[in-house]
This record gives sequence, C-alpha cells and structure tokens, in this order.
Amino acid sequence: MPRPISATLSLSALTQNLNTIRGYAPHSKVWSVVKANGYGHGISRIWKSLSATDGFALLDFNEAVLLRESGWRGPILLLEGFFSAKDLAIVDKYRLTTAVHSEWQIKALAEAQFTRPVDVYLKVNSGMNRLGFAPACAGAAWQQLRELKQVGEITLMSHFATADSVEGVDAQMAAINLAGQNIRAPRCLANSAATLWHPHTHYDWIRPGIILYGASPSGEWKDIENSGLKPVMTLKSELIAVQELNAGDRVGYGGRYSVAGPQRIGVVACGYADGYPRHAPSGTPVWVDGVITKTVGTVSMDMLAVDLTPCQHAQIGSPVELWGGYLPVDAVAAAAGTLGYELLSALAPRVPVTTVG
Repeated sequence: MPRPISATLSLSALTQNLNTIRGYAPHSKVWSVVKANGYGHGISRIWKSLSATDGFALLDFNEAVLLRESGWRGPILLLEGFFSAKDLAIVDKYRLTTAVHSEWQIKALAEAQFTRPVDVYLKVNSGMNRLGFAPACAGAAWQQLRELKQVGEITLMSHFATADSVEGVDAQMAAINLAGQNIRAPRCLANSAATLWHPHTHYDWIRPGIILYGASPSGEWKDIENSGLKPVMTLKSELIAVQELNAGDRVGYGGRYSVAGPQRIGVVACGYADGYPRHAPSGTPVWVDGVITKTVGTVSMDMLAVDLTPCQHAQIGSPVELWGGYLPVDAVAAAAGTLGYELLSALAPRVPVTTVG
C-alpha cells in the first residue's frame, strides 16, 4: 500500500474563485497569477480550470512555454520580465508579454528583431524598492518604449507592499499617479489584497495570486472568511501509530514536548519532506477524525505527532487533514509564523496529487 499522505485539488473551487474575483473587479481584465508552478498546485493540473481568465502571469520561461504548448492561446505576462537579451527570442516565439523594469531591457528591445511587436508592462517602483523605474524616470522610459518599432502596447504596472495592512496603498498610489501623470496607457496595479480591499486600484487589469487558491493575502483567514473564496488544496494523511504515554514521557527529536500526565499521542504520516513546516511549534492546529487538535513535539522529516486527548475515537487509520476545507492553510501558517503562500508552494514532489471536479 502507498504511504497515506496525499494532496487533493478542487478544480471547481478554483473556477469558482476566479468567478468570485471577477465580482470584486467587474470592469477589469484578470491576469491569473500561476507563478511557482501555480503556487504549488501544478500549472499543468490547474490551467484549464482557469481558462476563462484573460491572461496568465508568471515568472519562469519554462512555465510560459508549458502553457503555450498545452494549448493556451491567450496572453502570458512575464512578471519579472526577461533576464537576458537572449531571452527575447523566446518572448517572440511564444508571443509573451514582458515586464520592463530597467534601462538595459529597453536597450535590449531596441536591438532585437521580432516577427511582431512585443507588448510590454512598464514597471514603476512605487516604494517597495525591488524592481521598477523611479516615478520621476517613468515618463522618459515610456517615451523611449513608444519610439521603438519592436514594442506594441504599453501598460503601466506597479506592485503594492502594504495593501494587506492598515497602512494601505495611499502613499504608493501617490507615487504611481506622479509617475503616470503624462503617460497615456492602461494600468495594471492591483494584487490579491488590492483586488479585495482597494477597488480604486483596479483600473484595466488586476493580478490576483494567492486568492485564486483560496488563501488570504494578509495571512489571516478571517479576512476572507466571508469573501466567497474556497480553499483549492487539501493536504491529508492518516494516523499510522498511537502511543499511550505517562507523565514525564517525551515526544520527538530533542524531547521538546513532555507529557504532564496520561496522554494519547497519534503519529501522522507527514513531515517536513512533504512540505509541512519543520518550524511549526507544539500547538499548531491539525484536524484529526473530525476534531481540531494540536501538534506536539518537533516535526520530523516523515512524521509529526498530535494530541489525541480531544479525539477519543481516533485510532490507527483515522483521517488527518493538515490543511484544507476543515482547517484553513492560513491557520496552520500563522501558528508556524509564516504565510499560506509558503506552505502551498512548498508542497513536496513526493506527495501524490489528485484532482476532483
């Protein structure tokens, strides 16, 4: 028999999430962000369930080629643009749209030969200080791009650092408006958080990422509890052993969890080699046999331990959900001091994945 751990993807939830997101920005087109292999869900498994999108956005050229060769004919946006002038041959061959965030990229475009003009997204650094032109330089970059026969439609693009917090987007919107005051072009600004909570940022295109997969951009599940978004991935396993322990007994590597009195401990076939966070402390929530309980002790490579005190009927073979429909991935991530983004995208290749409608 195979090891009992598996991940199940609800394709209907994915399609529903895209429809729900359109309801938040009914006048905008949608780039469905599928970077990091669809946030760990697998582009080849999920793209058809998102085929009603207006375009796909990602980083990796191999993933862009995969989409094209799988049959997607719509727009594909390279969110970080191209990394070398040599990449432009792939941009041309596979009809990709590319972000432009640096002067060297404009120069490379000017020296390239294409079979058709390439659409570009001119990226403005509105305060995150990762990629993009400073607001004062954006107008000149736009003018340079306009003068190139190699360039087709130009869209103004930026990204928000604090759309998911109380700080909001006002300061960054001021920088974007300064940059774009003399630029007559479509805009693409809103990430997942801005899509949900800042409708004045929607403009022509939105770029939802994590919310497509039913997790929260803020890391707080309650922030999207009533949004209509549904979790797509369920990571599940089973109890493979039960230990009856007494006061003073310890659990796991380092003996970091010590039993205060008689206690039943369950052992789950899931560990950090499956993508579960090794740094998750004792007390991280886990669903066992219909009950929310907690982990105990150190997560090991292939196993973790759970408290069976509230799960009186749990036994070997009882079902366990690490995250999914019963237990939001954001709740697990919060206990582990991280975000649902990391847990979903870190699903290990050794975990079998199945899809359901």
